[in-house]
Amino acid sequence: MSSLAHQPPRTVNANGVDLCYEIFGAADAEPMLLIMGLGAQMIHWDDDFCRQLAARGFRVIRFDNRDVGQSGKLSGGARVTPFELFKMRFFRIQISAPYRLYDMAKDTVGLMDALGIASAHIVGASMGGMIAQEIAIGFPQRIRTLISIMSTTGNPHMPMPTREAMAVLMAPPSASREEYFKRFSQTWKVLRAGSFPEDEALDRIRAQRNYERGLSPDGSVRQLRAILASGSRKERLRSVKTPTLVIHGTVDPLVRPIAGKDTAASIPGATLLMVEGMGHALPIPMWPQVIDAIDEHAHQVETKAENSH
Repeated sequence: MSSLAHQPPRTVNANGVDLCYEIFGAADAEPMLLIMGLGAQMIHWDDDFCRQLAARGFRVIRFDNRDVGQSGKLSGGARVTPFELFKMRFFRIQISAPYRLYDMAKDTVGLMDALGIASAHIVGASMGGMIAQEIAIGFPQRIRTLISIMSTTGNPHMPMPTREAMAVLMAPPSASREEYFKRFSQTWKVLRAGSFPEDEALDRIRAQRNYERGLSPDGSVRQLRAILASGSRKERLRSVKTPTLVIHGTVDPLVRPIAGKDTAASIPGATLLMVEGMGHALPIPMWPQVIDAIDEHAHQVETKAENSH
């Protein structure tokens, strides 16, 4: 099994986009796809986090979404202006976008097709949670369990991010490598919403790895447009029958805690786990609680499925 424990990154064409992916765990283990958030590369699912999930009996697949990291880049889409946000929030005027979250859901399903995976447990963080929700709505046969972390239904009535978190989200791209490293630490300090020395010690290494894999500021802009143009999933989520776990931090400054509660309330039978002191990040001290919850949710469903045969 050790040779299968961690395969190096590979690229495959899925839904017409080249997607870079990486696998942890045994080939015959339960497949589990991890979908990252806005502008975030797959390595934001920390290597050790992936290994710990794989050790619970999952074949863990992480990948760069379109427009980020080493996956294919698209074109179009100017930076989102405060005026557009204002029109959208107060006049419900739609924002234009080169693609929507549904297209990113099709990328994920295309990756599963390429890897010969009929159905998988799907874990999404932030924008990744939104994409995972789109899969549960549009491709229910492909998803065994849905785990939506620090995400939202797109319900327009949710409160805005804190001013600091909003500033992080709307900041222009860094002009230099050093500025990027500095901004990376500042950004995660805001998003983690607390003091996490273990993570702070790793910020520079993580920033460097991101930088070396390639930054795509224009791609992040297109992803943001995709989120804003996709509207609310709240009504459509009522049809979801996939066993769902919603995980959210009690101090999330970007996607406010009530958005997690709203997500769980919108999906029939969903379980809600509010993680005390967690912001818009997965800091190392929170891993045991989060990994236990994912493991228990996914295996509970598998056990029920086996018992029903």
